[in-house]
Amino acid sequence: MTTQNQTKKGDFSQGSIPKTVLRMGIPIAMAEIVHVLYNVVDRIFIGHIPGVGTAALSGVGIAFPLISLVTAFANLCGTGGNPLCSMARGQGNNERAQRILETAFTMLLGFSAVLTVVLFLFARPFLAAMGGDAETLPYAVNYFRIYVAGTVFVLISLGMNPFINGMGFPKIGMGTVLIGAVLNIALDALLLFVFHMGVEGAAIATVISQFVSAVWVIRFLTGKKTLLRISRIHLDMEEVPRILKLGATGFMFKFSNSVAQTVVNLTLKTFGGAASTLYIGAFSIINSMREVISQPISGINGASVPVMSFNYGARNYDRVRKTIRFMIAAALIYNIAAWLVVFTHPEQLIRLFTADDVLVKTAIPCLHIYYAAYFMMSFQTGGQNTFVALNKPKYAVFFSMLRKLFLIVPLTIALPRLGFGVMGVFYAEMASQIIGASLCSITMYFRIYRRLPKENGQPSTL
Repeated sequence: MTTQNQTKKGDFSQGSIPKTVLRMGIPIAMAEIVHVLYNVVDRIFIGHIPGVGTAALSGVGIAFPLISLVTAFANLCGTGGNPLCSMARGQGNNERAQRILETAFTMLLGFSAVLTVVLFLFARPFLAAMGGDAETLPYAVNYFRIYVAGTVFVLISLGMNPFINGMGFPKIGMGTVLIGAVLNIALDALLLFVFHMGVEGAAIATVISQFVSAVWVIRFLTGKKTLLRISRIHLDMEEVPRILKLGATGFMFKFSNSVAQTVVNLTLKTFGGAASTLYIGAFSIINSMREVISQPISGINGASVPVMSFNYGARNYDRVRKTIRFMIAAALIYNIAAWLVVFTHPEQLIRLFTADDVLVKTAIPCLHIYYAAYFMMSFQTGGQNTFVALNKPKYAVFFSMLRKLFLIVPLTIALPRLGFGVMGVFYAEMASQIIGASLCSITMYFRIYRRLPKENGQPSTL
């Protein structure tokens, strides 16, 4: 059997680490990029709605923290279940791997039912508390309530796709989001600019597209080609706490991101004065750009997790170390290149989202500050993904919370009051990248990397 065939069937114990990670990571990266287009394309089209684009874009920016909260529950099951599933397969325990898969799927169905009801009913007060005002709140509510109607589709497609990738089917995983995103782009153009349905049309396009993606995922995971199959709705109560414990890192990453963005929006509203809508719009653009820019290397990180998990389960520790080194080096090269593009072409990037000259002028200095230390995120993501892959939930959860909750939130509140004004919000992001990434990577090196057994096959003391 060739190494390529082994990798396709989810055996990551042989072959070149860079080739194995890239073979999986490139399709995952493409899928991640395309997935981001669900929301980013909405914002691009919304930002160009004649007459109301800036207010509508700011309204969707107000809704974004709640959208992040929805996807946090997909991460809870996907980042929690997939590494455990890969470890079980590495140990040769496919029966347990199957139980984990079915348990994660069932959990996603339960979360989606609760989220749909709660968020739909309380959308207006939630969004008002997050900074919505008379100008932006109507756009935020109209967009978000329609989006929430598709929660079950979001959770299934985002939460179960990591299992498809983790079993060695990255092209199928790419298809999950490629089909939906292409459909979303076409429907956005049709509903916004042909039928003039505004933000409601953008939300409807997203829900339809996510439905198609969810159908694709379910068809594959219940079909004959998958290594593990969903054959029932079932909760294994021994696996539930394990999934929740490890998945807490992915959940807290999104949850803390949601909290941080809410604090940012409220601070921009307070210190932005009459230009607060412009600053919220600028932050929405910068956030959208970051989503797109971060996804290619996110694919490499995503592919590295099951490779590390499988080899850790199989006690191939040398391959775990090689994967960690490659993952961080690849991220550093990519992030430096992305940093250079952002700094040399800020106006061209911003104009993808808006034709408003005032908004463009407002966003450029904010963008430069926000991305000043972006290359440091190579070490943040490298550390966190290693913690997740090797089933170290305490470290993973702590560093997921550290940068957003313990650094960005207090810095966002403090810096504008210490003389930085509204730009303090963007300096808070820069400072958090430097401090958070340094602490995360140093901890990973001393607590994980150096403590891996020197010889393969030895029991781990981690």
